[in-house]
Amino acid sequence: MKNIAIIMGGYSSEYKISLISGNVVYQYLDKTKYNGFRIHIFKEKWVYVDDKDAEFPIDKNDFSVTVNGEKITFDCVFNAIHGTPGEDGLMQAYFELIGMPQSSCDYYQSALTFNKRDLLSVLKPYGIKTAVSYYLNKGDEINTAEIVKKVGLPCFVKPNKAGSSFGISKVKTEAELPIAIEVAYKEDNEIIIESFLDGTEVSVGVINYQGEIKVLPITEIVSDNDFFDYEAKYEGKSQEITPARISDELTKKVADTAKRAYEVLKMKGFSRSEFIIVNDEPHMLEMNTIPGLTTESLIPQQAKAAGISLEDLFTNAIELALA
Repeated sequence: MKNIAIIMGGYSSEYKISLISGNVVYQYLDKTKYNGFRIHIFKEKWVYVDDKDAEFPIDKNDFSVTVNGEKITFDCVFNAIHGTPGEDGLMQAYFELIGMPQSSCDYYQSALTFNKRDLLSVLKPYGIKTAVSYYLNKGDEINTAEIVKKVGLPCFVKPNKAGSSFGISKVKTEAELPIAIEVAYKEDNEIIIESFLDGTEVSVGVINYQGEIKVLPITEIVSDNDFFDYEAKYEGKSQEITPARISDELTKKVADTAKRAYEVLKMKGFSRSEFIIVNDEPHMLEMNTIPGLTTESLIPQQAKAAGISLEDLFTNAIELALA
């Protein structure tokens, strides 16, 4: 029996969703192969939480825990932290330093994909289309006329290095820009402002499954809100249709683009890429490397449509990390 540390929580606004994802992994872990340990990672504490909610501190020197006088070490880490420090490369770099296998991509890919500006810049030369973008760092002069001239209206103001749900605003007039920028700065000190892409939004998971790169069935997103924000994503205010209602030709084009991005970046583990299809061309918005793993989340939905159970999905991730 292998000891698997399921890390969850994190330092970002998405920690509550991460705790749900981590508990789903714990629930569906194959109990005939693995002993699961729920590890909460917060700024103020790293602790193992047992089934009675008792907490035991993690020794950061070797990522072990002592319970009732017995030292427990782990064979592998299953990473379920959305946002920092689980999705931006910090935990991946730490685990690499101490020689601990973990289920997500490596630290460089994690840091790169977490930074929307850098990700899109790297992928553009490979023919992957994106929205027109304008970038701001905290403290930069805000020239609203210049921003509107470049990206047009409406546009989206987003934190550059944050999860995909918080701090995002759809801006319809130039006067709204400063407020939206302030909202985004609450989540991050870098901002990306993107042109509005009017088209069909789709989300597609790519995983390494049993040693081969597999594109999962594509999900079409129809948000009840103005866009796919936190409420739409996590509180049921959207329709998520799998497989997406797009032609076979477009399905292939989106799948090929998502797979190409995964391969170009030398990804491992899970990825979920978001696209808007405009004039039959997929435009990439972002790539998530620690996507939600709640039973309602997109990757589990897509895996189910592909005939992969949650137990198989998680087992596969652990076995690839251990290989």
